[in-house]
Amino acid sequence: MKAREQAGTRINQYIASCGICSRREADRLIDAGRVFVNGTAATAGMRIRDTDEVTVDGKLLVGAQNKVVAAYYKPVGVTCTRSDRHADRTLEEAFSFPVRLTYAGRLDRDSEGLLLMTNDGKLIDAMMKGSAGHEKEYIVRVKSRISDADLEHFRKGVRLKELDVTTRPCKVERLGDYTFRIILTQGLNRQIRRMCKAVGNEVKKLKRVRVLTIGLGALKPGEQRIISGEELAELYKAAGLPLAK
Repeated sequence: MKAREQAGTRINQYIASCGICSRREADRLIDAGRVFVNGTAATAGMRIRDTDEVTVDGKLLVGAQNKVVAAYYKPVGVTCTRSDRHADRTLEEAFSFPVRLTYAGRLDRDSEGLLLMTNDGKLIDAMMKGSAGHEKEYIVRVKSRISDADLEHFRKGVRLKELDVTTRPCKVERLGDYTFRIILTQGLNRQIRRMCKAVGNEVKKLKRVRVLTIGLGALKPGEQRIISGEELAELYKAAGLPLAK
């Protein structure tokens, strides 16, 4: 035990860094026998290493030094910001996790669907790199019937005068008279809404269902899940990165 006590992070400090409670409260949890390290009851003052598994009341803690990726279904009405006095509800209020995670690719307040949340800055940078052409897939419902000519216009690229840019060619599939699937490889501000406006239409509902290799799946608004295993490995590969340890 002496070797453990000479290296690593104090157990109460580690628990506090995970956002569970203060160090003093962590000591109380340890004294109450509610904290385990690698299946063995923790003791006050012990130190842990990055490879140790720490549980509180049977729940595995994820430390700030561990890289995490979570899929979150952002509901309509949630603003992608940590603090905004003008927002009815912020992402800070809607999304909860033991460690601080940041979104990679925002959704506007009136849109819903998949947000990838992570504390891996390199992954965020790789996913947000415009020149990489990473795919993001959306299901869109508009107010007026969308014509085949408008969808073809989207495929070839739409001139957005207010941004002085032409959108990249993209994949578009009709799903109904008012709905279509679109896959973008760039992330201009309110891009799909601007594209629809450019052809004289207006978005009624916008839902992101995929980012790179991660799909929204069966998640419902407000729900989240951890990305792990092969699914996580595929995401890092698609982003052009080695899997974080």
